[in-house]
Amino acid sequence: MSNRQTGTDVILIGAGIMSATLGTILKELVPDWNITVFEKLDKAGEESSNEWNNAGTGHSALCELNYTVEKPDGSVDISKAIKINEQFQLSRQFWSYLVKNNLISNPHDFIMPLPHMSLVMGESNVDFLRKRFEALSKNHLFEGMEFSDDPAKLKEWIPLIMEGRKSDDPIAATKIDSGTDVNFGALTRMLFDHLEDRHVDVKYGHNVEDIKRTSDGLWEVKVHSDSGVLEYHTAKFVFLGGGGGSLPLLQKTGIPESKHVGGFPVSGLFLVCKNPEVVEQHHAKVYGKAAVGAPPMSVPHLDTRYIDHKKTLLFGPFAGFSPKFLKTGSNMDLLASVKPNNVFTMLAAGAKNMALTKYLVQQLMLSKDQRIEELREFIPDAKSEDWDIVVAGQRVQVIKDTEAGGKGTLQFGTEVITGAEGSIAALLGASPGASTAVHVMLEVINKCFPQYMKEWEPKIKEMIPSYGVSLAENPELFHEVHSSTGEALGLSDNKPMQTSGQGIS
Repeated sequence: MSNRQTGTDVILIGAGIMSATLGTILKELVPDWNITVFEKLDKAGEESSNEWNNAGTGHSALCELNYTVEKPDGSVDISKAIKINEQFQLSRQFWSYLVKNNLISNPHDFIMPLPHMSLVMGESNVDFLRKRFEALSKNHLFEGMEFSDDPAKLKEWIPLIMEGRKSDDPIAATKIDSGTDVNFGALTRMLFDHLEDRHVDVKYGHNVEDIKRTSDGLWEVKVHSDSGVLEYHTAKFVFLGGGGGSLPLLQKTGIPESKHVGGFPVSGLFLVCKNPEVVEQHHAKVYGKAAVGAPPMSVPHLDTRYIDHKKTLLFGPFAGFSPKFLKTGSNMDLLASVKPNNVFTMLAAGAKNMALTKYLVQQLMLSKDQRIEELREFIPDAKSEDWDIVVAGQRVQVIKDTEAGGKGTLQFGTEVITGAEGSIAALLGASPGASTAVHVMLEVINKCFPQYMKEWEPKIKEMIPSYGVSLAENPELFHEVHSSTGEALGLSDNKPMQTSGQGIS
């Protein structure tokens, strides 16, 4: 086993959608910078970014009820929905730029038009959905959204869900046709193919074991390759984009920002339909309401997906627990992440989240029949033999001390932690994650390369025309951007594919 030592400008750790996005943006801004990527698996997009490990919703707050909160006075706060929708519009613009400039091709390989729907049952939930619809409808970002509590109308929209429904309980849904299904695994692989064409050194089968600061201010990463070679690489800037694997590496950097931060792993399971006749009867992403005590990423939804050009149908997620921080991680990950500087933060989070712990234990104990019973809330006539269980991705929720939540606050979102001098950044957290990758990576670039922003801004605006402008406050720009990106990505006036598949072979 020999040692190798090399230097580069930028090191990206983890070959997922975040590193793919950051690498692609940087290559457009500064083509002559040398970028090296380390991925411990043998190909790109195999963990959180993989199409079987996330919901592919193209999160734009069109259907996710947890992004709109009912306030004590009964009104609905839509500010988070607006923010997330705007962030997804940045992703659409960047992907359109890549397609228009032939940097990637065949957008239907990764994005398809698909209605997004919210579905609720019970009088108080129907009232909430109506108020939510009225609040969102006043904003042009949500133009075209429809509301109905008429069972005949709902049967047109969602025949599979309405068929055989016997309850007299009030039921209502909203529907908007401008939603999308995004295959983030396919997009990640496309972006890495493009990066390799641009002479980015992507090293698969390379596991980063340690990271430390050198005396001359560079970062040195210690990497073990599958062939047994130990390598040391230095760079001026390092991005930790390895999903759940980012937290242990962030802790190894020793930067002050890595203290008092912990992680809580949550895994997920989906039911996947293997009956093509059932798959054909549904064409939408339909989100319901999360159970009391459930984390936001456990909102039940029945999703049409396009995976390997096959129309598939998934229901879930059912939350699970594993101490691993990655699907391919170690059972020691959670224990190893507890350090003297975060032990009280972690303990406080445990004490505060007893309801979540109870919910996860209950979810873990569900049998397949019990999961099918939950599915029947959505599809009354669901047959157990038509569905298989698939283990989805592993997410690590950030735990940190915050002013608002106090010690040990569990964060349900995507979080960027950067060193004070901007030479290192880590991405932690979960949903809306991949959908807002472009927004998140622009945030990283802003924080870590402030000295170049003036020079880079014209190119950023070429890639993302609405950069620095609020689409919520500029209806004309929104309509222009939404129309041009829809055209470039093949989302406008497009008849979706009707091929159906078995889901998992």
